[in-house]
Amino acid sequence: MQSEIVLLHGWGMNKEVWQLIEAALNDALGKPVKALNLPGFGGEPMPVDTYSLDVIVESLSNRIQPNSIVIGWSLGGLVATKLATLYPEKVASLVLVSSNAQFCEDEEWPGIKAQVLEQFKVQLAKDSRKTIERFLAIQAMGSEHAKADIKQLKELLFLASEPHDTALSAGLDILQSVDLRPDFANLKCPVYGIFGRLDSLVPQSVAAELSRINPQFSYEILPKASHAPFISHRDDFISYLKSVL
Repeated sequence: MQSEIVLLHGWGMNKEVWQLIEAALNDALGKPVKALNLPGFGGEPMPVDTYSLDVIVESLSNRIQPNSIVIGWSLGGLVATKLATLYPEKVASLVLVSSNAQFCEDEEWPGIKAQVLEQFKVQLAKDSRKTIERFLAIQAMGSEHAKADIKQLKELLFLASEPHDTALSAGLDILQSVDLRPDFANLKCPVYGIFGRLDSLVPQSVAAELSRINPQFSYEILPKASHAPFISHRDDFISYLKSVL
């Protein structure tokens, strides 16, 4: 069976976010493309077990062919990294899009400030839709066409069912607490990254740090992109993937 390109979305979103590049990726790479919803997002059922990164990976693993190219955006990058760790036979190549091995910054590692994630958790309990919309705005912040990017993300988001509150809350917990740096350092498959220089959620310095702990990691930083480069700079995004894959 021919290997596939598997696309994993970020927090608050669903697989519809990949609509704009699925056909172009198929043309560019000549492989079937499959976008998946994480559990509890886009109408995908919630897992029976407690919602955790390992449970997400386990629930997705039987829907992914061996030797797939797995592309994970933001939270989806954590899922993809864990998938490559737990099910190495499933992942021939891994591509992180605006993602991190540890999202919450500390003294030694760049990332999102802890209080930003805390604020999202507080707001989420009050109004989940407004919280997601605010998160979309932060994702596009800095992009040269931020308003158009936010509009596009919103339209794609609401093409599917709203995410489950537990999935949203647990997803923030994962962003806040998971540290996959040891897993990332020990990846055996080729691993690539594409980042936006203007991203306020994943600082561009993350790329060099990931390369330091895994010297096999190669990456591109798009100078005018923010957190969603596959929407704001679709042609550059696809050109990069074509060049490495």
